Amino acid sequence: MTLWNGSFPFYPGANGCSPFDTTRAVIISISLSMLATFFIILPGIRGRGRLFWFLRVVMGLFVGAVALPGYQAIQFTRDWETGWVTANTSYKSFSHALVNVDIGLHIGLSGLNITLVGNPVDQVNETINYNEHFAWSLDADYDHSYGEGLEKGLPSPILYVAEKFTTQSPCGVHRQYRITGHYVSFMLWMAFCTWLISILLFSMPILLYGGYMLLLTATLMLFSLLFFFTVRNTPKCPIQFGPASLQTDYGGSFWLTLATGLLCLILGLGIIFLNSVRPGKLQLLFNLDEEKGTEEEGWDKFCVPAKTSCSVQDVLMVPLGELCEVTATQP
Repeated sequence: MTLWNGSFPFYPGANGCSPFDTTRAVIISISLSMLATFFIILPGIRGRGRLFWFLRVVMGLFVGAVALPGYQAIQFTRDWETGWVTANTSYKSFSHALVNVDIGLHIGLSGLNITLVGNPVDQVNETINYNEHFAWSLDADYDHSYGEGLEKGLPSPILYVAEKFTTQSPCGVHRQYRITGHYVSFMLWMAFCTWLISILLFSMPILLYGGYMLLLTATLMLFSLLFFFTVRNTPKCPIQFGPASLQTDYGGSFWLTLATGLLCLILGLGIIFLNSVRPGKLQLLFNLDEEKGTEEEGWDKFCVPAKTSCSVQDVLMVPLGELCEVTATQP
């Protein structure tokens, strides 16, 4: 039995990976709860408008879940840009031991995550299962987080990757990612606001301007992707682990934002087109014809006076605007 169980005493225990993103779990739980509520309400909706109403609810929840910061998936997830590599590399400083590990890089709007998982997990008398976050948002200090990682004695692969994104790195990508993340986040906030306005306009209902707001939502989301695309295609320093190279590509949040932006674009253009060409079909889609017909039928039943005989001695009270022909009878 060796001193410190064969490990260096100044290294803390591994910071294990979380099995799932808790923010995303909350978002999914809220969305599913609201969807379950609408399923309960659905049988009370009559006629053919039931299907159209259900589709509007599902699409509204989907767009809101993507566009809302704080209730949105893409704002807090760290998979806008991801990459993995399997390599044989040194594990810690002052040690010549080599380990076989999977190294993952996950870049988000507010920082990056570096994942280190051993193959197998238990090697060199330790459990190799790390997931470290380094923030670069406007209220965070990336270099300070990197310095804390050095003090904790994080494994060498994690420190090597994190060093590429410091302000002192010759790669020079820290400033681009930090500023781009700030502007993309701001544009997603604006997209959420325009989505809320579109929901209000559709419920009033002012369908044409609701379509315009959907178009603006799509424009903001697509422009946010353009910002991230620009910084993604700037030259980067290679991240090498011997012969293996860590390459990154667009992650799930990027493609989810793109799909939502295109969906809003198609819906907005479709509403504007139907409003100018087939307004009746558009009203049917939003279940306005049935509501209008029900109101007119009820108003007619209320306004038509009952049949009654009129005489000189009778005083006939009718609603304003109705005419009653009065005939006098001879004694």
